[in-house]
Amino acid sequence: MNYQCVQGSKYLWLVPPADGKKIADLAAQYSIAFPIAQTLLTRGFTSKEMIDAFLFSSLEKDVALATGMKGALESVERILSAIAKKEKILVFGDYDVDGITSSALMMISLLPLGADINFFLPHRVHDGYGLSTKIVERAARNGYRLIITVDNGITAFEPAIRAKELGVDLIITDHHRPHDAVPEAFAIVNPNQADCTYPFKSLAGVGVTFKILSLLYEQKGLPLPAKAYELLLLGTVADVVPLVGENRFWVRHGLNYINKTESLSLKVLKQNGRVTKPILSSTDIGFSIAPQINALGRLEDPRQGVKFLIGSDWGQVQEVGKVLLDLNEARKEIERSIFMQVTQEVESKRINLETENIIIAASKGWQPGVIGLVASRIVGAYGKPTLLLHLTGKGLAKGSCRSIAGFDMFHALDNARDLLEQFGGHAMAAGLSLKIENIPLLKASLEKQIADQLTPFDLKQKLKIDAELTLPDLTKKLVTDMEHLQPFGNENSEPVFQVKGAVLLQKPTVLKDVHVKCEIFSQGVTKPVIFFNRPELLPLLQAQGENPFDLAVKVSENHWNGRVSVELLGVDGAFNPE
Repeated sequence: MNYQCVQGSKYLWLVPPADGKKIADLAAQYSIAFPIAQTLLTRGFTSKEMIDAFLFSSLEKDVALATGMKGALESVERILSAIAKKEKILVFGDYDVDGITSSALMMISLLPLGADINFFLPHRVHDGYGLSTKIVERAARNGYRLIITVDNGITAFEPAIRAKELGVDLIITDHHRPHDAVPEAFAIVNPNQADCTYPFKSLAGVGVTFKILSLLYEQKGLPLPAKAYELLLLGTVADVVPLVGENRFWVRHGLNYINKTESLSLKVLKQNGRVTKPILSSTDIGFSIAPQINALGRLEDPRQGVKFLIGSDWGQVQEVGKVLLDLNEARKEIERSIFMQVTQEVESKRINLETENIIIAASKGWQPGVIGLVASRIVGAYGKPTLLLHLTGKGLAKGSCRSIAGFDMFHALDNARDLLEQFGGHAMAAGLSLKIENIPLLKASLEKQIADQLTPFDLKQKLKIDAELTLPDLTKKLVTDMEHLQPFGNENSEPVFQVKGAVLLQKPTVLKDVHVKCEIFSQGVTKPVIFFNRPELLPLLQAQGENPFDLAVKVSENHWNGRVSVELLGVDGAFNPE
């Protein structure tokens, strides 16, 4: 598509061409608002078949049979055999939301079938990430004959060998990209294995777990516990996997379920997050619900997260919910502190973004549980791949990377594997550990790879505009029509609209020192706009005076004290003061 480039205050806007006739025809054919019709066209949905496939999810069309996933049948048979023989089963999870929900899903699905099952989630600091030989040996001593990993294990080479030596069968279920080889396990279920023909490769760890359990329940001729769909929803959204194809179907299905049936844990999470909307969206899950579960896995014992999610005692669920609320507030404060430390490094030019294309920062004082979240915020602020490291007392640095479109971080780390002790993850997010003295060498390697692969244009922060929006378009119908595009998330982002030629009605104001609010007028309509966390826009808006300017905005519905209003959330502005 031939985008027009417009320079905003922070982003280079990529504005799509508008074919008025195509937009009008599509709007009439589907009875949708013009900006929604243009959004579909901008995103490449140009034929009726493509649009119908996107708008109307179905089990038959979007979900492939679990039997097509390598290792799934063998895993199901082994689990059923363990249940029949009363063998002890250990589920080994991870401390993030994906790992916690995957573990909870195994427990609520296998306990009703009579499984002698327990679970273990490692402590981030004491145990580190992933299955270890120490855990395998402890499990063997305690009589476990089957270990099932969820959301981890694809790099557990030594633990797999040790399990085999001790006569413990190991089933690995994971979704992270394998290295050149895979561990010697009883079975490995991971759609990203090179020889796995399962067509959808972007499942979260909880999605892989779900596929195995759905196949197992199918063989038993039973329906999965309804709670399974809530857990699948939470883990999928929290792990920021692409909300397309099968993930899109299951997230829609899960949202439909939780908006009709409220579990005890979800009720507490909504209260904690002050979510008052009658209908939850994927955005509500991602920003208000999932971070609370994440906080427990990041700062304290993540096993409480599993018990909380599957608990049936209202008092106990409320009690853990209070802990979650406190931990999440503490997590926010820690995250804010680390973010400020990194931004100070950038602003002081100790990290010079004029000459450096990757941000690498390290500290002994940073909690390893939150630096991945901060790395995501740093990428959003500066548009550079970011790697934040916790320096241990043993000469190692352990950290999290977040990347930008066009730069495959997993592949980049693989190219520098000689400098690393461990690494794993995806193209956009990865974890790693290395010796502290190797940090400058890794920085040099990544800088060179970025220079070789990306152009200056690639490295500019860009904002894709989906459609033009006029203020008279801001109606309840627009919001209702936008719901057809949901759920929003990775690879199906919330639409960004361009509002042209708006003028300020009054002086802009600053809320809580960081949010800028203003009132705009265009085509006979007045609307408030709020720019969250963009205090630098205040002087630009003040200098604008009465001159018209363009805005990049998102549209949302605000529910407050029983009233519902359509609002504009500012993303960026293109200012031309005279």
